[in-house]
Amino acid sequence: MYYYNPYISEYRYYPYPVYPYYPMVNNRYLNLADKERQQVIKGQATWTSGGQVTKCGLPWSTNQFMTVAVGENTRYQCGESLKVRNPVTGREVIVTVVDEVRGYPQNRINLHRRAFEALGANLNQGVINVEITLSPELEEERWGKYLLELVQVGHPDFEVTDYKSVGKTEISPTRIKETFDFILHQQQEELKIRGNVVYNPQTNRVISFNFAEI
Repeated sequence: MYYYNPYISEYRYYPYPVYPYYPMVNNRYLNLADKERQQVIKGQATWTSGGQVTKCGLPWSTNQFMTVAVGENTRYQCGESLKVRNPVTGREVIVTVVDEVRGYPQNRINLHRRAFEALGANLNQGVINVEITLSPELEEERWGKYLLELVQVGHPDFEVTDYKSVGKTEISPTRIKETFDFILHQQQEELKIRGNVVYNPQTNRVISFNFAEI
């Protein structure tokens, strides 16, 4: 069976049927949107080469092509970051929501082929099992997102596959320092970059930032 994406005008191999997804904890359906968004959702990912027009108005080239389309009725919003993990390879990518797919349930996503390959998957597989979570650190931590974008600009040939906050220090009432670690991959090469940003919490203005390979 082949899956047709009407927004991209391409056919993609799609050997498995789509089933509705109902998140459960302790055998009870979740009714709270926040809990649903924070869950690790086990599902599947297909891939696409992208297209020029998207429902979100964001190009597939956003975030160095680390992008994804989600179902129309999911709680993921345009521009949000998702962390997608391949449980077989252990590889993870951070992708930006740029499009929607009609008929996809919450546990199925359509990754750009570069993100699909970054998970260690072969394009011939067509579809893989994945674990999907909203990236709360990057959505809630403004400065983590800020540093992430700078890391991606400074390493255009690498994909950011993981990240974490490693510290927050109040230097003075007008200076706060935050530190994040980022894991980058390019084929068989891995880099670990530590980024620091110092900002004024009263004005939210950047005072300084720096990066170092560790």
